[in-house]
Amino acid sequence: MEKADIGLIGLAVMGQNLVLNMDDHGFRVAVFNRTVSTVDEFVKGNAKGTRVIGTHSLEELVSVLERPRRVMLLVKAGAPVDAFIERLVPLLQQGDIIIDGGNSNYQDTMRRAALVQSKGLLYIGTGVSGGEEGARHGPSIMPGGSPAAWPHVKPIFQAVAAKVEDGSPCCDWVGESGAGHFVKMVHNGIEYGDMQLISEAYHLMNEGLGLSPDEMHRVFAEWNRGDLNSYLIEITANILAFRGQDGEPVLEKILDAAGQKGTGKWTVISALDMGIPLTLIAEAVLARSLSALKDERMAAAKVLRGPQGAHTVPEDRWAFVDDLHHALYAAKIASYAQGYMLMRAAAAEYGWNLNYGGIALMWRGGCIIRSVFLGKIKEAFDRDPSLRNLLLDPYFRGQVEAAQPAWRRVVARAVEIGIPVPATASALAFFDGYRHERLPANLIQAQRDYFGAHTYERVDQPRGRFFHTNWTGHGGAVTSTTYKA
Repeated sequence: MEKADIGLIGLAVMGQNLVLNMDDHGFRVAVFNRTVSTVDEFVKGNAKGTRVIGTHSLEELVSVLERPRRVMLLVKAGAPVDAFIERLVPLLQQGDIIIDGGNSNYQDTMRRAALVQSKGLLYIGTGVSGGEEGARHGPSIMPGGSPAAWPHVKPIFQAVAAKVEDGSPCCDWVGESGAGHFVKMVHNGIEYGDMQLISEAYHLMNEGLGLSPDEMHRVFAEWNRGDLNSYLIEITANILAFRGQDGEPVLEKILDAAGQKGTGKWTVISALDMGIPLTLIAEAVLARSLSALKDERMAAAKVLRGPQGAHTVPEDRWAFVDDLHHALYAAKIASYAQGYMLMRAAAAEYGWNLNYGGIALMWRGGCIIRSVFLGKIKEAFDRDPSLRNLLLDPYFRGQVEAAQPAWRRVVARAVEIGIPVPATASALAFFDGYRHERLPANLIQAQRDYFGAHTYERVDQPRGRFFHTNWTGHGGAVTSTTYKA
């Protein structure tokens, strides 16, 4: 019997589509699923006529694989991944590779990589983005883990990944340990931010300008032909144009309570742990939490009043739409700047050698945040591989400077009429904070030293020297630990 190139465990929609993608590219795939009947249904159904091998046990799956064996898990993140690893390890031999292609937390991946490598095996934790369509026709793939495993999976992953205009695959080695899943987590956090920014623009057009769904469809379709060209802008235009069987827009009938699976929250928690001001993505996550309080909001709407004349439409609606375009682009730049700050902090924390321009290239196609914009990020890191912040790149600095007046008008108008724009506004506040040489944190340090003797540094002394003031005259000279800045 001919051996399989790779084994895949987990035949939900993503798993089935990725198997068929691999088969399309000439790779023979052996499959297994915890519910064994699903294997037979897949082989006789969607995989009929392919070279896919159905197996009914892990032992059988392992037996039909070429060495080094490559076993990919596409199962629910968490305990199921650990359970399959525990069962697979005794069946594999030195140099065989376990691949987790699910949405695992990067810290779990770091732990699992260490465990699997201690058994003489290799481990890859890889982000796979693009949903069902991407899995079938070309996802963005972000692998990290055991570097020795990469040459053995590179031909498969790069063959099935999405390709950009010049044919480059949206897949390359990210880094050691949990780097692949970390980058996928940041991707998902940025996705939260992009979706919130777009939704805020929609809210202002809908409620603030009174534009119809057809008018908004035309705006987003036009935006998708310029520098905002992206998958999320494209599908927003499509959603606004979609009508149900009754001829009415489906969007207006969807309950305004957004769900989330947790990767955005993980991104924000990671940023808090590392001290990175990931303000926009944090607001995007919290905006979903606020949206989920639908019953409370309905009750509050009956008693809490906003500004009078909130629905007064500006005389030139289309000039404001143009402002919205610039504000959305500037806020998007700030969002990606924050995401890259987080990746840089993680690289320093864990000793990862991340290729920041390469990551942008991996996100150019196949994934949910794919956009023309990402090519500009790749160019920025090509110009300066050690770039500390995207806002400091000449191109992005120029774009934000040009957009700044419109960005401020949009935020000011939203505040005046009482329409919440937490992501757009927090991005502007981040920009203003980042560009200020002096912030009011000196008062915070004085307060901390006053009530807790936490000490402070001085502007007229070298960094690293700490001082304490006896503010009340009876506090004494004893200090607490120094602060962490």
